[in-house]
Amino acid sequence: MQILRLNTKKAHDYVKKLKERNRLRVDKEEVVRRIIEDVRRKGDSALLKYTRKFDFPITDIKVSPGEIIEGWKNVERSYISSIDALIERIKNFEKRTIPKSWIRESMGVLTGQYVNPIESVGIYVPGGKASYPSSLLMCAVPAKMAGVKRIVVVSPPDKRGKINPHILVAASRLSIKEIYKAGGAQAIAALACGTQTIPKVEKIVGPGNIYVALAKKLVRGEVEIDTLAGPSEICILAASSANPQIIAADILSQAEHDRDAVCVCITPSMKLAEKIERQIQVQKRKLRRTGILNSALKKGAIIITRNISEGVEIVNTIAPEHLEILTENPFGILPRIKNAGAIFLGKYSPVAFGDYIAGPNHVIPTGGTARFSSPLSIRDFFKVSNVISCNADGFGKLVNTGIKLAGIEEMDAHINALKIRQKIN
Repeated sequence: MQILRLNTKKAHDYVKKLKERNRLRVDKEEVVRRIIEDVRRKGDSALLKYTRKFDFPITDIKVSPGEIIEGWKNVERSYISSIDALIERIKNFEKRTIPKSWIRESMGVLTGQYVNPIESVGIYVPGGKASYPSSLLMCAVPAKMAGVKRIVVVSPPDKRGKINPHILVAASRLSIKEIYKAGGAQAIAALACGTQTIPKVEKIVGPGNIYVALAKKLVRGEVEIDTLAGPSEICILAASSANPQIIAADILSQAEHDRDAVCVCITPSMKLAEKIERQIQVQKRKLRRTGILNSALKKGAIIITRNISEGVEIVNTIAPEHLEILTENPFGILPRIKNAGAIFLGKYSPVAFGDYIAGPNHVIPTGGTARFSSPLSIRDFFKVSNVISCNADGFGKLVNTGIKLAGIEEMDAHINALKIRQKIN
């Protein structure tokens, strides 16, 4: 990782580039658009064509009950207990944020909100070479808790034409039976448009690669989506007293996700920065994904500031997905953080802990979108209808105000709809 002093042009340019990192690869958008239209027109045949081209020449799109049973035979018992523990942690966190219907009376007018679960949700789970059952649980557990009737899972098959057994078992543990062997833009198109085998859904959630993100962007409006997820991000705000071994380990934990992962450490200590860089080299030698790590680290930086306050300003500028605060009093820093997807306070709160067992959702806004968006939660699986009920007394008290405003906007039919009730009244 490069070490940059904040008061230099190179550091200024680096921070500016980070702020603008959310620009999707428009050069790939036309390819994705063609895939979506192909699936829209041809349904299953197009979906199978792209799955055979990019993943494996499968014949059946839907995962059979037999394949799910086989999946159970191919996972360890300890895995079952691990996902059960994560499910409970997610439930315990999400139950505190469940939206509720409400209604209140004021001046003879009842107003409120009626909350309903979304009818159907599609969950995209990255697959193929890697397995991400934790991402499935982060999406599916809140959806189940919300009361979503139909939950669909799509995931690309591996080179044997199979869905990873850990994904199958995680879905099965939540009684999800509708699982399809499909990935990439073609899977998003199938969920949004529907095919002969996959009925369309109302909302699509879950992280994926650039093709998945672009597909979600293009189908938004036909269906709702959660967010346009980009590569994983970590930003560590560290005092000079922070442990360089911990910082190096946490940077590497996110760098292994993607060659384009964003890895940044902000500290006022040059001495700490040099120790972190040495620790990264030491720890990296013991890890497997060296190619991915090297690519991500080459793009990362340790930024030297004059003080922690200056570091807070950079954090709020770049709005990272994950922020670790490793200072003497991290809770004292917390109120000053305005833009971050998830905030980890203290040395025993690594991002990896949040990824796998803490409980809060790890589907988090990336690319600086933490400036205006939030992590996935149970609230994302509800829709809200506003409710209004007015009696004659309440109508009489307020109708003239409505007539006045409608008149200013020259809406004669609106005025008529209000005045006709005055006559009835």
